[in-house]
Amino acid sequence: MEHSEAEVDMIHQKVRAILRGLDGQHPALQSDHGMLRWTLHKSLDRNPASGSVIVGILIKELEKAERSDTLHYIIPLLHTLMYTITKAAYISDELYERVYVFCKKILTLPKPYCTIALDYANRLKAEKKVPGFSYQKLVTTEQNLRRDALQQQQDKVLLFLDPNIISEAVCNTLLRETQASQISQTPVKCMSYVITNSFQAALGQDCNVRLLQQVLQDLPPEEVELWFQEVLSAVEHSARENGIGRQKHSQRLREIYGKMVGTSEEEAPVSKLQVIPCPSPDIRVHLWTNEDQLWKELVLITKETQNTDIEAESFRIPELPMDGEGTEQNRISVWSNDSGIERDLPGVEEKESAKLQRKPCIKKKGPDLDSAVLLQNLTKAPKGSRVGTLQRLSGQSTEVPAEPEKLPTARIIILGDDRALGKLAKAYYSYRKREARRPHRTLKAHLQFYCIPVRGESTDTSPDKDDPPIMNEVCEISTYLGRVDPWYEGNINTLRDMIPKLSLMPPWPTSDATSDPFILDVTSYYLRFGIQPVYFQIYSIKIFFRDTSLEPGEDVFLTELKVELQDCPISKVSTLPRKKAVTDSRGGIQIHYTKALASNREKEGSLVLRTSGAVIKTIPRNEAKDLVCLNVYTDELTRSSQFGTRHAPGNMSVLRACSVQMRSLEIRTLTLQLDKDSRRVYTNVARFEVSPCQEPGYSLQKLRTQRAHGDPNEEGGLSRYMTKSLLLPINTFAGIIHG
Repeated sequence: MEHSEAEVDMIHQKVRAILRGLDGQHPALQSDHGMLRWTLHKSLDRNPASGSVIVGILIKELEKAERSDTLHYIIPLLHTLMYTITKAAYISDELYERVYVFCKKILTLPKPYCTIALDYANRLKAEKKVPGFSYQKLVTTEQNLRRDALQQQQDKVLLFLDPNIISEAVCNTLLRETQASQISQTPVKCMSYVITNSFQAALGQDCNVRLLQQVLQDLPPEEVELWFQEVLSAVEHSARENGIGRQKHSQRLREIYGKMVGTSEEEAPVSKLQVIPCPSPDIRVHLWTNEDQLWKELVLITKETQNTDIEAESFRIPELPMDGEGTEQNRISVWSNDSGIERDLPGVEEKESAKLQRKPCIKKKGPDLDSAVLLQNLTKAPKGSRVGTLQRLSGQSTEVPAEPEKLPTARIIILGDDRALGKLAKAYYSYRKREARRPHRTLKAHLQFYCIPVRGESTDTSPDKDDPPIMNEVCEISTYLGRVDPWYEGNINTLRDMIPKLSLMPPWPTSDATSDPFILDVTSYYLRFGIQPVYFQIYSIKIFFRDTSLEPGEDVFLTELKVELQDCPISKVSTLPRKKAVTDSRGGIQIHYTKALASNREKEGSLVLRTSGAVIKTIPRNEAKDLVCLNVYTDELTRSSQFGTRHAPGNMSVLRACSVQMRSLEIRTLTLQLDKDSRRVYTNVARFEVSPCQEPGYSLQKLRTQRAHGDPNEEGGLSRYMTKSLLLPINTFAGIIHG
């Protein structure tokens, strides 16, 4: 297939611009990875025949990067290559083989290179044998087109927007774009796309796409679905069958193609390759106004995909209070003196109903079955990162084999800053508590989390200009992900300021139904190729108030805990020297901690500081000191300091600890703010304790084991095999790239 020299040169320049941005030589290019990648793939939409050219250029650059040991090129180029292959109209056997050989060659590289290469090698092996298989699987899964008994794992995408963080303009823009996309992507249209792409990928120019599209357009929806099922069956049969090659698969599809258009006299012997749209995922936008909204949406998703007959009321059980140890729900009496049959209740006449109906009740499961379900459901997560280990867990877990059960997948996109992610961590913790307490009654789903940073219109805090930048940063999680994964930095972090700007622009009128708006296109790309999670430790905090009549409070946070000393009550301040009460904003705080060491040894310490407060952060400032621990920042006064002087920001002392206990030594109390959110503030606090949040299932099982053996230090049974720490996975393109 011939291409003009100008077209090849233009594509090559776009690829080289992406690589220069990865080198950091041009900051402007480095911040425009997403736009450069977008324009490269849009050139494929404008000219479907350029797919082979783009694949050829990308594989040349990959081979050159492998020879010259410029490894930071490999993952971005691989993702760009696979997306091109998925959308390309036709790829030759020679190119498929060349890409497949390269993926096998880099299996000797360390993680995450070998992990991604293995995944793509398996995809390419199937794609080479059955061209168009990746596209068919992608669209079928994202649009939930399967309706037969062999229904595969279904995908549901939920986009959560907190209206207190995200501006009204951004909310309206995303709602408008997703709704417009859903209206233009009916199930019948998506089925037609799959049929057309399968024929064109297998037959190339022997497929008259325009004629095929006209035939499908004239058919009623029922017949389109029948043809879709027949093509789908042929594609999946070829993918499963051993020893079959591309030629036999093409022959099968040629027979189906002949039955569809063979009677038409308008068919031409040779046709040009045509653009087959790749519909964006079905994204449901939700305004996140209720703390239990995530749980309720997951219940609805699982009911839709599994067609369960369980009533929704059974999942609206209010959160049960905890006992003193905070891991076991209080016992609720379920004894009843009646038979449980409504007709036997007093005051009910027998003639009202002859049908026997049971009252709603709780069915008690045996301990063995409870343990089996706990083991099945709670050992699938990756092992928790030990406190003090270098860097966070990254990549897909390989500890548990793939599940035979067809559970739905919920892809949850959080749009916002660290406040929104802190809210997510709290909702995720609540979900896991319900899952651990009621393993038989909790509907299961695979959860995948995605973070698209967007700066809110205003932050809840009022940062001082003299504070270090890390103290004013409201997107620490996404900043960290950008440091460890450059492709996330260039494609997703650049949306931080771009989305608010684009939302203020009037919608661009276009008649091109195949073109998605930029924000929706980048979000779809992130959902499809952001498959390597980075795990973040969630921390729990137990709060003790000055008023001893109040019960201690419990909460969780993900990125930051801000501690400030409250002013003294007026009656107390009057007993102090007036000048000192006005000028001295610092007070005494005692900190007891377990020091974080890379050796994972426990070393306890205690100190007393005179400070105006503290900031406890979980994300380090740089990669050199990337320990999974708490970073406690204070503006401690030295002996030579005088009251009323301000401590220099650069001299803030930092303490790295696995767990922290802090209390005020004076009559002044503490104010706590979690994850920079003014809605999550605790006042009149006397002391608090911070430690890594334990997996609720592990805590519950450990408590049961200890009570059964009578030993508070006993850890046996299933708890030995369970994940101990509660980790929040956030998907990226590469995970953590070391070095």
